[in-house]
Amino acid sequence: MQFRILGPLEVTDQNKPVVLRGTKQRATLGFLLLQANRVVPVSQLLNALWGIDEAPTTARKILQNAVYGIRGFLSPRSASSLPDTYAQTRPALLTQPAGYMMRVAPEHVDVHRFHRQVAQGREQRTQGAPEQAAALLREALALWRGPALADLVEAGIDWPELAALEKTRLNVMEDYFDAQLACGRHYEIMPELETMVQAEPLRERSCGQLMLALYRCGRQADALNAYTRVRAELVENLGLEPARELQDLQQAILTQDLSLSPGRGSPLLEPGGEAETRESVHGSVITTAPATPPRPAPARTPAPRPTDPTRRSVGILSVRTRLAPSMGSGARENLDDLLDGTSLMVREQIERFGGKVTASIGSVSLALFGLDNPAEEDLSRAVLAALAIREMLDIGAEPARLAVNAAVTTGDVLLRYGDPGDAPTVVGTALDECHALLSAVPTGEVWVHEKVCRATAGTIAYRKLEEAPHLWQVTGRRRPTADRSDGQDAGQTWELDVLCGLVRRTWHRSVPHLVTVLGEAGSGKSRLLDDFRRWTAHQPDAVLFLTGRTPSAPDDDSLRAQAEMLSAYCGVRPGEDGTAALVRKVRPLFRSERDAESMVSRLAPLVGGAPESADGVTDDDRLTDTLHAWHTFFQKVARRRPVVLALEDLHWASDRVLEAIEEFANSTRLCRLFVVAVAGPELLLRRPSWAGGRQHATTVTLDHPERVTTEHLVELLRSAASN
Repeated sequence: MQFRILGPLEVTDQNKPVVLRGTKQRATLGFLLLQANRVVPVSQLLNALWGIDEAPTTARKILQNAVYGIRGFLSPRSASSLPDTYAQTRPALLTQPAGYMMRVAPEHVDVHRFHRQVAQGREQRTQGAPEQAAALLREALALWRGPALADLVEAGIDWPELAALEKTRLNVMEDYFDAQLACGRHYEIMPELETMVQAEPLRERSCGQLMLALYRCGRQADALNAYTRVRAELVENLGLEPARELQDLQQAILTQDLSLSPGRGSPLLEPGGEAETRESVHGSVITTAPATPPRPAPARTPAPRPTDPTRRSVGILSVRTRLAPSMGSGARENLDDLLDGTSLMVREQIERFGGKVTASIGSVSLALFGLDNPAEEDLSRAVLAALAIREMLDIGAEPARLAVNAAVTTGDVLLRYGDPGDAPTVVGTALDECHALLSAVPTGEVWVHEKVCRATAGTIAYRKLEEAPHLWQVTGRRRPTADRSDGQDAGQTWELDVLCGLVRRTWHRSVPHLVTVLGEAGSGKSRLLDDFRRWTAHQPDAVLFLTGRTPSAPDDDSLRAQAEMLSAYCGVRPGEDGTAALVRKVRPLFRSERDAESMVSRLAPLVGGAPESADGVTDDDRLTDTLHAWHTFFQKVARRRPVVLALEDLHWASDRVLEAIEEFANSTRLCRLFVVAVAGPELLLRRPSWAGGRQHATTVTLDHPERVTTEHLVELLRSAASN
């Protein structure tokens, strides 16, 4: 007799189907098979069939009837006609003191055959036999005919054992993909990988496998887009960045690392999953541990190169760093060390953006982008590398000590390779054109050819050079958005992504959220808030974005920020009495006329109206009441449309205002209200436990972008040259 639970429950006896009667009988058999050869207490069976504390008074009788029915078809119709071996191994449902036990040979249940073949396949993979591993894992997965006990799941059964079994199946599928990638079969598994990633967007290991397969199929841009999608899912649903292994894989794709070549498996995502699998279960994060220890990545050996010249279209970056002799303290040896350090730092930035330095003469470095595997992003990376070098080294304003100018062009070059591992010889008139353009670029500027401008206008901002046809000056990176896919460090893209992910979650769950953005003066808090405001303006819903600034003077109005937001929403100009406008905004939000009038009287002082006089009410009590009314009012507004309240310089706020803002993180009312509190580090000095331990609160800290001074630069360059 054979039992199949990896799909709809099926029982066959000598290849003939056995008829199972009733949902309770099927559920009893299915649960006992999940716990085969183990005693299952009656109480556990009752909970499985009806749920905890929901079993009817006749539950035990129904269970006994189900057991009787199962024993009926397990007993052979004619024992004398069956072989002795079958009589010894035939399944039986035994009654034990605590409950029941399904005695069955493991090879007669498909789930046990599945586990056995999976163990064999993983062992073969560990021993370096991916072909055999792939075959065994494929056979194991072929036992599945759908979700485990699919017919019972359709009837409403929801057992933790079934969820665990489904997670095991997904882990085995990833093991199978690993084995196939190690065999170089990235094309064959592409449809299955894409389907799995679409169905399980939070599984980082399968996403990494898809990225690797896409990269090996020559679809580098699609591989990077896959990373962007999984990162957006993680940030939006869990508020987490991808695991380090997945970030390393993205960087390896950007730099076209040789370890990603076919035949090398997946060096950054070994069997068992070095990249953790994160899944949202009741708001928590579950980590699936590796089934087998990861093997070390194979040694990286350079791929053989052809000796015949190859013509290739590349991005060309030429950089000149002019170093003033005074930085070398008058000694030629010191000056040479500084030049050497400068060259090393330039090379480091170029390689960080995926380029390769092919020549370095004096103060000029020449780099190519797209040398191995050309991609659409090559020109953007070349310009971003030039900007990064300028931002790091250009200190010409202190006065001119070190100045950087750069040129970016594109064109065809001839590549000739020598011995494996050697850098190629590169020739072509496009190199001379880039060098000639560099000589015309003023100090501190980056110029590009018109072709480069057209290809990178989506990520780079330019100014047309009227005096030089076909040339454009780089003015900076374009403002980051939450949907960037270039994968490069551009301003505060990551912090913006966090804000956008959290606000999406707030709108989806309709639960208020408080985000505190901490940073010193000059760290980019205002710029981040501006970027976030622009992003919300392009969302499908009409987002109400209101900003208020906390006054720094102690004798100023402590509720000025709240007044600015409410006045902006009501359309009240400074100095006006906005009571009438406030009434028009308040009345539609309240069913009761009395409640609306009470709200207007409490909020009127914020829009220039006269406060309601009341005997025995102190100023502190009135302040607290106004803050509570302001809080309640915007919660009401956020039930009708998404609302973002941004409070700047919150570290200057009074204690009562801080307490009121923290209350947003404790609110459980259903509304789409998102509060951004921008503050300096002084806030934590005043309130070290700010928003700590609250369920709906997040803190984002911005690092201060330090400007490199002449003294710092000399130290950095000498250190680079000595390493």
